[in-house]
Amino acid sequence: MDFKLTDEQEAIRETIAGICSKFDDAYWLKKDKEGGFPNDFYDAFAKDGWLGICIPEEYGGSGLGITEACIMEQAISESGAGMSGASSVHINVFGLNPVVVFANDEQRKRMLPPIAKGEVKACFGVTEPNTGLNTTQLKTRAVKKGDKYVVDGQKVWISTAQVADKILLLARTTPLEEVKNPVDGLSLFYTDLDRGGRTSVRVIDKMGRKPVDSNELFFDGLEVPEEDRIGEEGKGFRYILHGLNPERALLGAAAVGLGFAALNKATNYAKERVVFNRPIGKNQGVQHPLAKSWMQLEAARLMVMHAAWQYDNGLPCGAASNAAKYLGAEAAREACQTAMMTHGGFGYAKEYHVERYVRESFIPWIAPVAPNMILCYIAEKVLGLPKSY
Repeated sequence: MDFKLTDEQEAIRETIAGICSKFDDAYWLKKDKEGGFPNDFYDAFAKDGWLGICIPEEYGGSGLGITEACIMEQAISESGAGMSGASSVHINVFGLNPVVVFANDEQRKRMLPPIAKGEVKACFGVTEPNTGLNTTQLKTRAVKKGDKYVVDGQKVWISTAQVADKILLLARTTPLEEVKNPVDGLSLFYTDLDRGGRTSVRVIDKMGRKPVDSNELFFDGLEVPEEDRIGEEGKGFRYILHGLNPERALLGAAAVGLGFAALNKATNYAKERVVFNRPIGKNQGVQHPLAKSWMQLEAARLMVMHAAWQYDNGLPCGAASNAAKYLGAEAAREACQTAMMTHGGFGYAKEYHVERYVRESFIPWIAPVAPNMILCYIAEKVLGLPKSY
């Protein structure tokens, strides 16, 4: 076993940190207050070719693995960009994996290079308000009419839909009652997001990550060309599943980065803050929670890298990926709250940044799968316990 990053991976980490250093705490504080997609941050990653890190070289990407993408996501988040920075590039980094794996060559040539170059932004349209994680029960319909599909329905919690040009959309093409297996009859499309036309996009005002919008989408007769369907009709759910495990590893990496950002702030503050004529970092009541956070974050990071390594080597990675997301989110939430308590009252002030980290720490904890569902998965798939839902 070799736990050391390769020279190339270390260079990736350092390069990403260098790009992020141009976008300091003041930048993200302003974005958190005012909102607005961080286009200049996004463009900086596009300029240096990092948006296509997992896209094959023949389609304009770097052809690297999920391991390198996790290193990148952690470095972005750890820089202080947090979930706002990581989420702004997330779908470009790996969201189009179903296109890479299941599209035909014509589609790959048409769809992937603009994403890799940062010329096009995309969003991921799966979640619906009345189905939650029970994806087979999706209500959005895509009805075939000649050489196109007509889409009607609703999606919710769709990130970047205010700025996206394209949408990776999962919709039911065969009614649920007409399929033998509920996972069948769902089809995947990558098509234009017709904002203001046949698609209505409404922003959701939320707790944190203001620079990256979350939205409700309403489709009313959206026409999708048949050539925008990815793979076979009715197989879309299986295509989506292929990308869930690496996405969870990526989210775990971003969460770990957020936790380290908070830990770094708290550690520096504990060294500098003097109370009763001594730095507060000299007190074990301050030291021990910070030390505990470091251990939790390091353990989560190792699980993230283990999951990524399994995926890149073609090994089953469901348990490790789910564990990486769970442990990363738990460690990040604990580290962010510890950082706030280390700062005392100042931790509640926006100028010290840790309250922003606390708010953002709930994102990987809640989404894209709740922690209880991960516990159910591990109980069933790893421990062999009966399915509970």
